[in-house]
Order: sequence, then C-alpha cells, then structure tokens
Amino acid sequence: MVKTTAGGRGNRVRPARVLTGKTQAQLAAEIGVSRQTMVAVEAGDYAPSVYLALRLAEALGETVEALFAEPNDRKTSDDRKTADARGRHEEK
Repeated sequence: MVKTTAGGRGNRVRPARVLTGKTQAQLAAEIGVSRQTMVAVEAGDYAPSVYLALRLAEALGETVEALFAEPNDRKTSDDRKTADARGRHEEK
C-alpha cells in the first residue's frame, strides 16, 4: 500500500461518503472493492488508482479533485477565472 498524505490530509472521501448516507460496505460494493480497501483509502493509507478514484468520485457525486487534491491545489474554475480577470486588468 502507498501512503497518500500524512495522516490522510487532503483526502475527503470519508466526509463525502458520510454526506451521501452510505456505509463503507455499501460504497465498496458499489464501486467493486472490499470494505478494507475503503478503510485504507479513507485513512489515507492507500492511494487509489485513477480508475478507482474516478469510480469513487462518480459514486459520491464529486470530482476526483474535490476528493483528493491538496488544499492549495483545489481552485475552482470560478477562482481561476477571477484570477485570470484580475491579471488582465493589472496588465493594462
């Protein structure tokens, strides 16, 4: 297993799962993995493959970025558009 981040920081799978009302076992069955794999992913002890990350995101109604990106990497497209607009105004 691969440690994703120290203490699972940056991994928001568990809060997203809880919001859906699904148990670890239910989500695991839905995406085709064991409950133990879900425990490891939520704890940040296992870095899911791209395929598994996509399945998780779909099952939780989230994006992969929302679930796994580091806090500083999670700019929304609106944030980027605002920053781009500011940059254009400052250049003039």
